[in-house]
Amino acid sequence: MNDTTAMVPQTDQELIPTPYLDDLPRRRSDFDTFCDALDYAAKGKRGFNFHDPRGKLIRVYPYSELREDALIAAKRLIAMGVAAGDRITLVAETGPDFAALFCGAIYAGALPVPLPLPTSFGGKDSYIDQIAVQMRSAEPKWLFYPEELAGMAIAAAEQQGCKAMSWEQFASQPAPEIKLPRPKPDDLCFLQYSSGSTRFPHGVAITHKGLVANLASHAHGMKFRETDRCISWLPWYHDMGLVGCFLSMIGNQVSTDFLRTEDFARRPLAWLDMISRNPGTSCSFSPSFGYDICARRVSSQTHVAERFDLSRWVLAGNGADMIRPDVMQGFVEAFADAGFQASSFMPSYGLAESTLAVTLMPPGEGIRVELVEEERLSGSPRDLSRPARYRAIVNCGKVVRGMELEIRGENSEILGDHRIGKVWCRGSSVMHSYFRDPEATEACMVDGWLDTGDMGYMVDGYLFIVGRAKDMIIINGKNHWPQDIEWAVEQLPGFHQGDIAAFALETEGGEEVPAVLVHCRISDPVDRKRLHGDIREKVRSITGMNCVVELVPPRSLPRTSSGKLSRAKAKKLYLDGEIEPLELAA
Repeated sequence: MNDTTAMVPQTDQELIPTPYLDDLPRRRSDFDTFCDALDYAAKGKRGFNFHDPRGKLIRVYPYSELREDALIAAKRLIAMGVAAGDRITLVAETGPDFAALFCGAIYAGALPVPLPLPTSFGGKDSYIDQIAVQMRSAEPKWLFYPEELAGMAIAAAEQQGCKAMSWEQFASQPAPEIKLPRPKPDDLCFLQYSSGSTRFPHGVAITHKGLVANLASHAHGMKFRETDRCISWLPWYHDMGLVGCFLSMIGNQVSTDFLRTEDFARRPLAWLDMISRNPGTSCSFSPSFGYDICARRVSSQTHVAERFDLSRWVLAGNGADMIRPDVMQGFVEAFADAGFQASSFMPSYGLAESTLAVTLMPPGEGIRVELVEEERLSGSPRDLSRPARYRAIVNCGKVVRGMELEIRGENSEILGDHRIGKVWCRGSSVMHSYFRDPEATEACMVDGWLDTGDMGYMVDGYLFIVGRAKDMIIINGKNHWPQDIEWAVEQLPGFHQGDIAAFALETEGGEEVPAVLVHCRISDPVDRKRLHGDIREKVRSITGMNCVVELVPPRSLPRTSSGKLSRAKAKKLYLDGEIEPLELAA
């Protein structure tokens, strides 16, 4: 890597970002391998641009420079004994160091494996255990990390028994002239672990052919235009950030501006400031909670039109979690005066096992919902003695190029429109396998078809996602979706998205009951008890039965590395006594 790879301000003079327009003809990832994609992107002027916490540009990194650094990194890795097929784990810090080393590992024929950065939940030991268990699955030869994480990274490497080195140490290694291997389309390209990977992680093995096929589906599905530029705060250790806003931008030659995830968390409106300053048309993705945070940071007295110009934000992607139509509407109401249009929203559905995208809403159609009776979602007959209750299900778009989709019933029969079942997909970008885990691979792959684990239904070629099959709460033969319970409680005053985790608990008598853990910001025990009763009644109105309600301290519910609420981990921590409920008045 050259001496300027690290993300420090390049000079005191004003930096000029990489352009959104380029003389290099755009190719929609029609390459044989990812190496071919980067080789081509490096012929143009586009590239990455890194910003500080306030959104100020501090590092310009054209694809030509990225390729040069990646080739040097590849030679260093091979000189250090890295062979084709070896795994290289990297802490996925948003910046040139990770970008060059990730691409360099691919040029060297090794398999890069991005690891998450620490989160505020769980502390040092939890982070060490998290990355160590993923490393145990990947069996890497090296772990590379930013210097400030040296203590935790070295401890995790020692648990696994692999070597560890910081970005700075790696930059001082010799890079002799070595002939680099050229990958074939069917060769493995990288491994990605899902954001929820904990005790039994599954490394999703992606081939070059599968990666470039999915990157091509992005460009065709989103109808990239010459003036498009991506703005992203998404983490590079999650598939939507890594594949959608890092690798796809190279494969489709799109200039991109990055705000670090941790900086977005502290100053979310810096994201919108960067979009406002973009002279081209903007493409930017976020889970629902990102839009929610921004809308809540803007008060009704704020003159958004004076600060923001969101009129050129033409692709506002939604994905990585269940899409909340109420949250999206709240964002529209908050930023309509700044020029944001609801038709810019682009719902999507994808997962790491399909590299990323499975469906995308055609540009300009915005968010469309269907109101579905809860009885239909639960699979139980309609109770005519009670008023009908509905949930808004978001349309996640049409299947992307090169992918097929089926909704299957309990006996694997293919279901017609409006019938809820398991979502299966097949296509060129479906994973090769779970890395070195044939049993897990066989459990979800049948004749090239992938069991996504999600429940949904089709209507006229559009996919509607209902929820995760494993999250379903089944009590007395009736299905209850946890998000229905969570959303109902969120309607009470004072709650935000992600404040509630719902799941099933087994009583001493062996019966299952619904349980909810709820963030509580009330200090008075009497008021807490009143809130506790309100929540019980709200859940009873949804489920028809009594439930376990526990008020817990704010920020105590765990999230995955991508920011999703982790119901499974919340349940485990609660049962293990690691989440302690607050006391109520006697």
